[in-house]
Order: sequence, then structure tokens, then C-alpha cells
Amino acid sequence: MFVNSNGYNLGVREDEVVVNDVDLPPWAKKPEDFVRINRMALESEFVSCQLHQWIDLIFGYKQRGPEAVRALNVFHYLTYEGSVNLDSITDPVLREIPEAYFIRDPHTFLLTKDFIKAMEAQIQNFGQTPSQLLIEPHPPRSSAMHLCFLPQSPLMFKDQMQQDVIMVLKFPSNSPVTHVAANTLPHLTIPAVVTVTCSRLFAVNRWHNTVGLRGAPGYSLDQAHHLPIEMDPLIANNSGVNKRQITDLVDQSIQINAHCFVVTADNRYILICGFWDKSFRVYSTETGKLTQIVFGHWDVVTCLARSESYIGGDCYIVSGSRDATLLLWYWSGRHHIIGDNPNSSDYPAPRAVLTGHDHEVVCVSVCAELGLVISGAKEGPCLVHTITGDLLRALEGPENCLFPRLISVSSEGHCIIYYERGRFSNFSINGKLLAQMEINDSTRAILLSSDGQNLVTGGDNGVVEVWQACDFKQLYIYPGCDAGIRAMDLSHDQRTLITGMASGSIVAFNIDFNRWHYEHQNRY
Repeated sequence: MFVNSNGYNLGVREDEVVVNDVDLPPWAKKPEDFVRINRMALESEFVSCQLHQWIDLIFGYKQRGPEAVRALNVFHYLTYEGSVNLDSITDPVLREIPEAYFIRDPHTFLLTKDFIKAMEAQIQNFGQTPSQLLIEPHPPRSSAMHLCFLPQSPLMFKDQMQQDVIMVLKFPSNSPVTHVAANTLPHLTIPAVVTVTCSRLFAVNRWHNTVGLRGAPGYSLDQAHHLPIEMDPLIANNSGVNKRQITDLVDQSIQINAHCFVVTADNRYILICGFWDKSFRVYSTETGKLTQIVFGHWDVVTCLARSESYIGGDCYIVSGSRDATLLLWYWSGRHHIIGDNPNSSDYPAPRAVLTGHDHEVVCVSVCAELGLVISGAKEGPCLVHTITGDLLRALEGPENCLFPRLISVSSEGHCIIYYERGRFSNFSINGKLLAQMEINDSTRAILLSSDGQNLVTGGDNGVVEVWQACDFKQLYIYPGCDAGIRAMDLSHDQRTLITGMASGSIVAFNIDFNRWHYEHQNRY
């Protein structure tokens, strides 16, 4: 909205300057900066604490009357709702009287044509005050800053020197942990961190809600000394490993990585691709049994992705294949199957077929909130589709960014793509390249914080790094691990990062995006 991208003729100003793009303030180098910084301000905790006062002024008890006068919130009387109804003046005689004249006293006058025009001009130029919705003060929002002032509440904005590493959990299997899914919401039947290894041995490791803001739901002093993740007892005791091992044959040419797996939001099912029969399959995490086989592609399925879940656990699943197409499926949280109808679960139909790639699809991300699927082919490029199957555009990276390998999309519409040899690009959803960088690591896992502001990366060097997503400025580097990183995920409260390691272990890190944000602001 700030860029005249279609080159419309918008005229010339009095100083003979051609009207084109919107002039931005000095603190915004480009329109994306202007939007991002305004959004950060408007969605900040400070604004949340003051929001009720704005509601009082615009929609509430300070809109009119003595409270409005006291708050210096008084405007021209014609801008208030109900002060004049132009549509009700239908008498043509009133519109034709040539001049105003007063009757009885200086304050009583007839409506004249000129007066009506003046009223219309006043309303058009100054707008109209909204309807008054509230006559009592609006309560303040319960923001994090209010929690700061509660007694016995060690605060999230206090500078607590936390240890970087919370815990390391080593599984008996030495197979690299290639997928991590942290579905840790307290209302789940089993809040857990589900891990899958290269040998397709999975573990449902129970999550204890002990980390984060003290006083938060799910926290108790009895649990304070516990570690947040408890190893799956079937794996720890070696008693039921057969229930956790997927033994179905995969195609020998498939390289097992994080894209081969999806865990449902309730931790109850795991979807796996790469099978020789061109299917992907659904397994119960409780029993380890196969519950559904899904066919649709003409070649081996190479990658899977899941959208955010709706209430009830419904979500989109996208499968990408060597046949250069993607299929969009619907996961029913009620029936725990791909498809809406349990009676036809043997042959579910995809919601959409996404075409346009010329090579094997190797990475994909789906955002239900934006209604978009972004996918990358082995030899490029990345394509943006709608969830109805329409191809919107290709994301053309810089010259040396040819082979996409990882994709992460924020609900704000920013797309981070990792290409081979340490190269990153950040695109707007309209296809504009916003930033790029190159790092000296073969990255295996990337993820964005829930607000889309921060990017976390990890790779063969065993180092977790945190970046500002908009411009790739580095915010933090964790101490190096003794093995490469294969997968990552964040807990629901965005305060714990869990990484899967090439050594067959997982590491839980303390992560504090707020602290780095303020430190970064001060540093620059």
C-alpha cells in the first residue's frame, strides 16, 4: 500500500514533484521496515497495558459529555453520531432557499442549501466519531507487564541469568535424532516432545510444565526441581522398543531427514513418507500400529508438512513427491485420519493438486492462516500456491541461491528459505527479496518464533544461532554442542528450544526472545 508498484499516474504536487511512492520517515529504510516497526510498537506490552484507555476515548465513556471535556477529547459537534441526519432532509424547498435567515432569535435558523453543503463538507473532511459502545471504564488487559507488579512473581522482564542448557537426554539408540515435535500445551492428554531417529525409532517423551513464568498454569513448587522432559519409559527400559520401531520398508534412495515426518498436534499420530509403494502412512504413537496408508502420488513421497491446527485438531497436511507435484490433504482431528469420512479412509481424496515444479520436491511449508503452500524443488525454484491449488508466483533467489533445502513461513507472510552451502533468503509473500546472508555451516534445521520476528538455525557445526528474521542480524550464539544438529522445535510458551542431535540425544536450551530483542535494540 505504500508502493506505486503499478506505476499509476497520481499527479504532480504544487512544487512540481511527481506523486509516486509514499515518503517514509527517516527511521524506515523501506516500506517493510515501516510496517514491521509499527506492528512491533502497536503489539508491544506497553501498548497492551494502555489499550483500555484508548478504547475509553474512542468508543467508551470519555467519548462525549463531561468526561470527554476533562480528557480534552472534544471535536466539532457535527462529527458526533446522531447530531445530524442528512438523509432526512428531503424537502426540496429547504435545499433551494437562497440565503440563511434567522427567526425568533439569533440561535434559531432555517436549514439552507449552503448550510447543508457546509455540513456535508465538515463531515467529509473531519470524519465521523464512531458509535459510543461503552458507558463505563474498560478493564485493562492482563498483559505480561501487569504480572510484573504482582507480589511473589519473579518477572519475565527481570534480568535472570539463566543457564543456556537446561538438560541433555541421551537415548540408548545412537541413531541421529532427525525429527523433533514439541507439542507441550498443558491441556493435551499427553504434553510431550516426540522424537524420531534415522532408524525410524520414535519416542514420546513426557513434558513437565516446569519451565517459564513462575505462577503460570501448570507450574507447581513440587515440580520446580524436575527436568522438563522425561524419557519415554518404553525406550528407557528397552521394554517396548518394538512398539516404537517403524519397520515398514522405505525406498533405499530416500535420505531420512526432518521432512519425512509429521506429528499431529495431540501427539497421538505420526505420519511418515518415503515408502517404496509411493504412499505415506499414519501410525499410532500409543501402539505403534499402522492406522492408514494414503496413496495419490506417481512416485516416492519425499516430504511432508503440517499446518497449524484448528480447534479439534483439524489441520492441513501437504505431501511432496519425486513426481514434481504436491498434494494437499485434510487431517480430521475427530476421526484421526486423512480425509473427512472414516468410511472411505482407504481411498481419501486430496483437497488440491499443486503443480509447477520440474524436479523432485524436497521441502514444503503450509500456513492455513494465510492459505498458502510454499515448496522447493531439488534444483529450484520455490513456488507459492494457494491451498486451492492456484500457482501465485515463484520466489527467485539471488544468483548463487539455486537449491532450496529448508522453508519456514510466518503468519505475517515472511518466508525464510535456506539454500545449499549456508545461504539464506527472506522473501515477502509478494515475492520481494528482503534480506540475504551466508553462514559457514551446513544448516539442517530452521524455525521461526511464533511472532515471526526471530529465526533459529542449527547444523553440522553443532551451534544454535538466533537471528533477527527481518535483516539476519545476529542476536545470540549458544555454546557449541559435541555433535551436529538435525532437528529443532520450540515449546508452546516459546521459552524452551529442543534440538535433536546426530549423536542420538536431545538438548533442551533456555531461550528468551524478549531479552535479546531489548539487548539488540540497545546495541544498535
